[in-house]
Amino acid sequence: MKYRLLFLYLSLTLLLSAPAVHADQASPAIENLDQLVQTALANNPELKSSSARWEMYRSRIRQAGALEDPMLMLKIQNGVVTDPVNFKRDGMTQKVVGISQLIPFAGKRQLKEDIAAAEAETYRWSVEERKLELARMVREAYYQVYFVDKSLGIIDKNIRILDDFITLAQTKYSVGQGAQQDIYKALLERSKMLDMKISLEQQRRSLEVNLNSLLNRPQTTKVGAITDFKLAPFTYTPEQLLDIAEENRPQLKTIKAQIEKGRVGHLLAQKESYPDFNVSFEYMQRDKAMGSDGSDMYSLGVTFNLPIQKERRAAMRAESSSEVNMASEELSGARNTISSGINDLLAQLERRKKLIDLYTTGIIPQAEQSLESAVIGYRVNKVDFLTLLDNRVTLFNYEREYYDSMADYQMKLAQLEALVGKELR
Repeated sequence: MKYRLLFLYLSLTLLLSAPAVHADQASPAIENLDQLVQTALANNPELKSSSARWEMYRSRIRQAGALEDPMLMLKIQNGVVTDPVNFKRDGMTQKVVGISQLIPFAGKRQLKEDIAAAEAETYRWSVEERKLELARMVREAYYQVYFVDKSLGIIDKNIRILDDFITLAQTKYSVGQGAQQDIYKALLERSKMLDMKISLEQQRRSLEVNLNSLLNRPQTTKVGAITDFKLAPFTYTPEQLLDIAEENRPQLKTIKAQIEKGRVGHLLAQKESYPDFNVSFEYMQRDKAMGSDGSDMYSLGVTFNLPIQKERRAAMRAESSSEVNMASEELSGARNTISSGINDLLAQLERRKKLIDLYTTGIIPQAEQSLESAVIGYRVNKVDFLTLLDNRVTLFNYEREYYDSMADYQMKLAQLEALVGKELR
């Protein structure tokens, strides 16, 4: 029976050590969060598409305020039907060259430019909003990888602890002081650790795929190790964060640009009650005929539309007013969402910070002492093996929760930065 247990122990050790050696050989360099964010902002195809859309709308500004092309006119006037190509038969037959230009009422062109500029601004700030979102997603993936790596490290440490437990249980069993069941329990716990390690390795690969997609780099690219960090002091109040969001959040600037677009659109709708002008000039060349000296002639004129379609123009004004009202309400809703999000995230950050301090100064040191005491007690037969395993599981869970709190704190901070539109580190 002892040989069977030894064989099982050695088999599990080999199964565990093989992938660990492979992972060590394939480990890439240490990752830098700021570099990852900059890579994502430079390479992400969705962001490039949004930037191209903004450039497209920027190009429409000059188009919106430009004059229409002038119209060139060429015609034969007062030709004789019975002799259509004879220009000397009648003194009134004329070869006419004319040009005309449509000129909008004063101020309309500038208002059209302002509308196009406001619309381009909405897309500009949409690009900036997408940058914030992309940076947040990269940071979240980064700290998720950090937590998985720390969990894998804790599992490796616990497997070594269980190896010591197995050796200790086998030694006690060999001298008749321990139960064979203790060895089986330790081996089972070791198998559970191995099962958890396999799941975490798969989870890390999934996180690598997600991060590589955000950075637009090959899916086979390995994400390197992530160094430990300390929490920076955080002193912002909700009121300060609201002011920062009002000044920096692209979403609010997008909505403000929509309000401006509606406001200028309303001014243009009011201008539509004034006519546009068409200025024309014609030069008429004549030949001598029927006693006429054939003097050339010209024509200069101005035509304009009569803005009498009141219903259409009233509908234009109503549309622009509705656009302003809609965007104003949307702005109020966005501010409320940001305010509630700030307060919620601050509460979560405070909770995580308190947990981190508690784990660091109290729970984990106490759990380590409890485990050490249980090991000593088991060696002298004052503590049973189940108590020993229970202390080990307790320490394992608290260590994972500590790193979970560390990673989650940083992810919540990334969410808060995206919410207010500014880095707060």
